[in-house]
Amino acid sequence: MSIIKHTTAERDLLARIMRSEALGEGNLGMLMVGNVVVNRGISNCYTFKNINTIYDVIYQANQFSGINNSLFYSSPTTKEKELADRVLRGDYFYPATNALWFYAPGTSSCKNIWYNQSLSGRYKSHCFYKPDSGICRALH
Repeated sequence: MSIIKHTTAERDLLARIMRSEALGEGNLGMLMVGNVVVNRGISNCYTFKNINTIYDVIYQANQFSGINNSLFYSSPTTKEKELADRVLRGDYFYPATNALWFYAPGTSSCKNIWYNQSLSGRYKSHCFYKPDSGICRALH
């Protein structure tokens, strides 16, 4: 059972964006990026209204810098596909559980608020941000 409808090609696309955005964060970091992608696809709120496929989420304008990374363009490994499958089944990992955004501030601290969203936490170099409860009902 999947929490978002997807094709095999979209599962592979998810695996590729997870790798290109968070390979240096290890498996857990890649899983958290996957959580954000899926959350955007099911949230139907903010700038993600009517963005309801993995493809739409990843290729929405100005969202993921990883699509410009050479890591994005090679086929995903079996392990990366397995990680994507976990996310698609609904495995969630804090602090990305309800997150719709993330960024990597380098060695700087995470901002408590980023684009009017609350910090849900940090994992290695990524800061994760979630909407307030009640705004994106599919996430809470």
